[in-house]
Amino acid sequence: MSIPEMQWAQVAEKIGGPLVYKQIPVPKPAPDQILVKIRYSGVCHTDLHAMMGHWPIPVKMPLVGGHEGAGIVVAKGSLVTGFEIGDHAGIKWLNGSCSECEFCRQSDDPLCADAQLSGYTVDGTFQQYAVGKATHASKIPKGVPLDAAAPVLCAGITVYKGLKESGVRPGQTVAIVGAGGGLGSLAQQYAKAMGIRTYVDFTKSKDLVAEVKAATPEGLGAHAVILLAVSEKPFQQATEYVRSRGTIIAIGLPPDAYLKAPVINTVVRMISIKGSYVGNRQDGVEALEFFARGLIKAPFKLAPLKDLPKIFELMEQGKNCRPLCPGNAGVDMRVCHTRVLVEPRTQV
Repeated sequence: MSIPEMQWAQVAEKIGGPLVYKQIPVPKPAPDQILVKIRYSGVCHTDLHAMMGHWPIPVKMPLVGGHEGAGIVVAKGSLVTGFEIGDHAGIKWLNGSCSECEFCRQSDDPLCADAQLSGYTVDGTFQQYAVGKATHASKIPKGVPLDAAAPVLCAGITVYKGLKESGVRPGQTVAIVGAGGGLGSLAQQYAKAMGIRTYVDFTKSKDLVAEVKAATPEGLGAHAVILLAVSEKPFQQATEYVRSRGTIIAIGLPPDAYLKAPVINTVVRMISIKGSYVGNRQDGVEALEFFARGLIKAPFKLAPLKDLPKIFELMEQGKNCRPLCPGNAGVDMRVCHTRVLVEPRTQV
């Protein structure tokens, strides 16, 4: 395949932006990397946090953001054996890891101290061509549409990992907080596909604790709670409606928020509180397999890459859903699960 020397990309040249749509060199794959011609990239709230420097983790500047990129392998390094030219591949948040530390040896590579993060510590997928370590890239079956698969590469894998971490079994119950959003809608679908019963926090609930407990067998509460909210209060409420010996999984990342729980209640009811980060390589394989079988669907809206600053602006205002969901001009972003995808192949 013919690979150009230059490409179009959205570049944050400093913390806080603005984004600059310009041409930059096409990266060359290292011996253990693949070069992917990005056809679609999901836009995640994490991308906005990265550009704005909201998190206490050093971010690369200048930066090409994005970490939900789906496309076609057009070049590969000399050590790569798992991909061939023309294969479909996904570039995820975890772009690479050291493969040598204790965490990597135990398949906990997301916890690697030297992990490379797409669109955060290394350039990501808001460009026409992106590189990633072949061992961490996801192979996407040829029959799977690349646009629909893009959101699974981050949002899907993240919630699937959280459900696995909760230890909840088929037939048991899980409460999904923030179920109306992009992560939450996928969490519901994965839970259903895994045989798990879901109880959801809709924003209209008048007494969340009582209603969740009443909806569960014997009124004992949910076996697990998946916290996907972007505000702090739900993280404080969860111990009130999880059942004894239940598990609370924190996934959402509201800035400057804290987890708090009554010590006596937590101890005597043997409640577990855990954080869940992104999935490892096998989690990615499994999450995509559910999608390939037609069990997971993520509604999306396409936009050209040059419109990314506008998308970020709407995201910051919580208004992305209004121009993106036909017939729902007044809908609140908190209860909308339409995903925005940008198309890096659009040049001007």
